[in-house]
Amino acid sequence: MKKKSALAFTAVGAALALGLSACGGGGAQSSGGGGESAAAKHTMNAALENVFNPSDKKGGTLKMAISEDWDSIDPADTYYALSWNLIRIYGRPLVTYNPAPGAKGRELVPDLAESLGTPSDGGKTWTYKLREGVKFEDGTPITSKDVKYAVLRSLDKETFPNGPTYFNDWLDLPKEFKSVYKTPDVNTDQAIETPDDRTIVFHLKKPYGGFDNFAALPATIPVPKDKDTGTKYREHPVASGPYMFETVQTGKQYTLVRNPNWDPATDPIRKALPDRYEIYLGVNSDDLDNRIISGDLHVDLAGTGVQPAALGRVLSDPQLKERVDNPTGARTWFIPIVPDVKPLDNVECRKAIIYAADRVSLQQAYGGEFAGGEIATGLMPPSIDGWKKIDLYPTGTGDLDKAKEALAKCGQPNGFETTMAYRSDRPKEKATAESLQQSLARVGIKLNLKGYPTSDYFTLYFGKPSFVKENGIGLGTHGWAADWNDGFGFMSQITDSRTIRESGNYNISIKSDEIDKLIDQANEETDKAKRDELWAQVDLKVMEEAFVLPIVWSKSVLVRPIGATNVFVTGAFDMYDYLNMGVA
Repeated sequence: MKKKSALAFTAVGAALALGLSACGGGGAQSSGGGGESAAAKHTMNAALENVFNPSDKKGGTLKMAISEDWDSIDPADTYYALSWNLIRIYGRPLVTYNPAPGAKGRELVPDLAESLGTPSDGGKTWTYKLREGVKFEDGTPITSKDVKYAVLRSLDKETFPNGPTYFNDWLDLPKEFKSVYKTPDVNTDQAIETPDDRTIVFHLKKPYGGFDNFAALPATIPVPKDKDTGTKYREHPVASGPYMFETVQTGKQYTLVRNPNWDPATDPIRKALPDRYEIYLGVNSDDLDNRIISGDLHVDLAGTGVQPAALGRVLSDPQLKERVDNPTGARTWFIPIVPDVKPLDNVECRKAIIYAADRVSLQQAYGGEFAGGEIATGLMPPSIDGWKKIDLYPTGTGDLDKAKEALAKCGQPNGFETTMAYRSDRPKEKATAESLQQSLARVGIKLNLKGYPTSDYFTLYFGKPSFVKENGIGLGTHGWAADWNDGFGFMSQITDSRTIRESGNYNISIKSDEIDKLIDQANEETDKAKRDELWAQVDLKVMEEAFVLPIVWSKSVLVRPIGATNVFVTGAFDMYDYLNMGVA
C-alpha cells in the first residue's frame, strides 16, 4: 500500500526515465533510443516500452496540473509517488532509477553518488562517494555532511510525519538520539559516518542487501543545515538538481526555473530541457482531463489516469484511444483469507474460496480490463522485479468442481459460513464483496458482508487481529502498492508474520515460518538476481498456501500529451516519467 500517491493509497492508490543507458545522457534520444522516431505517431501503448517523440530540444514551459495538493515538496516529508517522480528535477538523491522506459526504468543507477553503494560487514554497512563539483543553487558545495543531515532530519516524524520510516527502522542509531532539533549534540556516527566531504557510510542494525533502494529515497537529497527551517523548509527547498523554485504558493501554484549552479558535467542522467515548469494545483479533475486532451496542459501530475467522466470518451474515440497508454501499476487489489478463523485454518477450505471465485466479476467490480486491471494470479504484480507468473488457480468465472473437491477435503462438503469485511465508503470494494458473495454461494459458502469506514479499517477492524477473531471475519478487501518495485518494496510489509501487531496491520492473513525464513534470506542477499528469486518464492508460497485471493493488478488509463517530448511510462512509478520530458 505504500508510496502514498494519488496513484497509490498509502497512508490511507512508481524510476525514472528516458531511453538512455544507465550512465548516458546524450543524444541517443534523437534516434529514439530503440523507440519511435521524432515524427512518432500516436498508437495505443506507444509509450509503454519506448520513448515517444524523442528530442534533445531545449526551451519552453512544461505545464503540469493536479486536482489537489500533495503532502509536501520537502524531501523529508513526502510519500506520494507523483512527488517522488517530480522531486528529481530539483533534488538529487544518492541513487535513483535508470532513465529508461518500461522495466529498465526500475534499474538503480548512481545520481549524487559516483556509484551504487558498496556493502561490507555482511550487508550491514553501505558506503557511497559523492561526485566531484556538485553544488546547491546558491553555489555552495554539497558535502556528505549535507546528505547525513538530510537523512537525520527526515527521522523526526513529529516534524515530518509523511515520509517513510525505513531509515528509522534500519539505521543503528544511538538510543539517546531523538531528532536533529531536540538532540542536536548527540553523536550519530554509529549510524552515519562522514569521514571526508565526499564519503558517507551507513551502518544498519541488521543486514539488508537492497540498501540502494533506501539510498534512492528523497530523504537522501542533501539539505544545508544552515538553510533548514523545519516545517517551513517546504516553502523553498534548496535545489541540488537542474531546477529551483521561483514561486511556491501552497495549494495553488509552483513555478521552477533553471538552477544556474547545476553542472551537467556532474549529472549524466538529466537532460534539463524546459526553461520553466508551471504546476497548477486544485484544478477540477474533469477540467484537467479535458485540458490534457485538448493540449492546453502537458501533464496530469497525479499520474493515475483519467476520471470516469473522460474514460468512456477516450476509449471509444479511435483518435483519442491512439493516445492512451494503459500501464499496469505496482499495486494489487486482493482479499486476505484469514487462517485464524475456522474453518479457514484448513488450507483446503481456503483453496475452495479461490477456486469458486468468479474472477471476471471481481475484475469488473474494480473497473474492468482497462481502468481496473489485469486479473491477478499472484500477490506480486508484474512490474515488480523478480515477478514470475503463477498458474495455480483459474482466472475465469471459477472452477466449481475443484472448489467442491477442496471443500470435501477440508471436511466441509456442504460449504460453510464466514464474514467478509470491506470499506463501506468505497463503492468498488462493496461491489467486490457482493460479487464474491454471489460466486461462493454456488458451492454452499455463505458470506455475511460487513462494511467498515476507511479511516479506521486497519486500526480498529480488519487490521486488528482480536477484532477479526472475535467477529469471525474470514475475508476482507485490501490493496497494496510498492514503495519501490522490488520484492522488499512490495512484499515485506504484507507477507512477514513478524510485522503483525495489536492493530494497524496490513498483513492480515499470511503467517508462515517458511515464508519468514525466505524473507530473511532475501533481506541478507546482496546479489540482486538471487534476491529477486527469493521474493518470487515468497509469492509462490503465499499462493500455494491460499493465504490470499488476488483480484487485479491495477491499471490506469493515461492520455499521452500533445506538445511534449520524451514521453514514456517509467517502470519505477508506472506513470509518465517527469525527469527528462521536454516541450516540442
